[in-house]
Amino acid sequence: MVARETNIVNAFETTLAAQLASGGTSMNLANDPGVDSPAYFVIDPDSDSNREVVLWASGSNHAAATVTRDIDSKHGTDPTHASGTKVRLAVVKQHIEEAHDAIQQGFVLEDGDGTEVTINPAVASGVYTQREVKFVEGGGIDIDWTDTDNGTDGDPYDLTFTVSVDTAQIAADAITGAKIADDAVDSEHFVDGSIDTAHLAADAVTAAKIADDVVGSEHIAAGAVDTTALGADAVTGAKIADDAIDSEHYTDGSIDTAHIADGQVTTAKIAAASLVIESETITSNDNDTTIPTSAAVKNYADAETATLTNKTLGAVTLSGAVTGADQTMSAVVLKDYAETDADLTSAVDLAIDMANGNTGSVTLAHNVDDLHFTNVPTAGVSTFTLIVTQDGTGSRTMDIDAVSVNGGGDVTAKTVGGGGLTLSTAAGSIDILTFLFKDAGTPFLFSQLAFA
Repeated sequence: MVARETNIVNAFETTLAAQLASGGTSMNLANDPGVDSPAYFVIDPDSDSNREVVLWASGSNHAAATVTRDIDSKHGTDPTHASGTKVRLAVVKQHIEEAHDAIQQGFVLEDGDGTEVTINPAVASGVYTQREVKFVEGGGIDIDWTDTDNGTDGDPYDLTFTVSVDTAQIAADAITGAKIADDAVDSEHFVDGSIDTAHLAADAVTAAKIADDVVGSEHIAAGAVDTTALGADAVTGAKIADDAIDSEHYTDGSIDTAHIADGQVTTAKIAAASLVIESETITSNDNDTTIPTSAAVKNYADAETATLTNKTLGAVTLSGAVTGADQTMSAVVLKDYAETDADLTSAVDLAIDMANGNTGSVTLAHNVDDLHFTNVPTAGVSTFTLIVTQDGTGSRTMDIDAVSVNGGGDVTAKTVGGGGLTLSTAAGSIDILTFLFKDAGTPFLFSQLAFA
């Protein structure tokens, strides 16, 4: 037998739902026993000649239970059991044998060297005798039961091992560096004078470890004080010998205006030919090593191009076009000025480039389906005023539901009350349209119609 726990219920009896032929290994029970495999069943229990003990070995389907036949080895050949034969789940000797096998298995104890000892009960005349294991004290180990009451999960028995290691039990050289806890060794553990040069780690003697005024000149090797050993600003004027600093000690370019005493740069100190007179072609990024002539200065003021920054202009007469480059101009008073009239060409797709001006005029010879504005300022408010004249045919129309701004998608211009735009129809009639843009958005349209 084996140390196995099989399932069992009280007072279960049923019948075979189908024949179990000789040599067959699948049993079909008419009713569910309420347990799964493994379980022992007795087929035809009331027949001395045909009774058979079988083991339901695996699975959970009582209608197709895989069985091991003739567990008692009672039959040379497995009998055939007809459908309807009684089947009983009862306590059989196999249950008891397996329980004995489980008890006799005992348990295994293993020591630190890997030696294993099986502890199982002794059996004499069918009687089990318990075994006893003893923990032996020694080597500084004391073993005591410190709680022998109850033995439950909440209050288990306590067996305490107490280790007491004194000097006598420690072998020579047994305390290695790995056995000593960090920061455990203090000054009282050192023998006076035992720390010699060999015990000092490289660079262990820091300035904080050296008492004040201990290091004298005899402790410093000749030439050992180099640049890295000198503190910042440690070399004062008092430490520098008279006439010790020469030209090689200056960094090139280190003598600036602040270092030169007043009146010290005489004509004799200026190298020959180091001052150069500039010709009459000064540029705004000219160098600082030449002196311009008065003629060069006049030429620069009259003819050269330069950028004026933070300058105040007095009375100025402009003789050419001025480009503002989209810069802000504040506190300006304008008078006697005109705006550029952009002469537009009539087309079904009317193109208006505001880089050419903020006003324009067109004589319509087409029905305008699309308006395309380009170079509309993307920040702030801007306007374009368009003078529209009908040609000799008249009745030309202008749609405002396909207006694009700076290449964007088509939008519908906004009009007062959403009334849209209807141009004058008579030949030669004149309408004035003003498109107002905010941040290059959808334009607002103001129309003044039928000028006579």
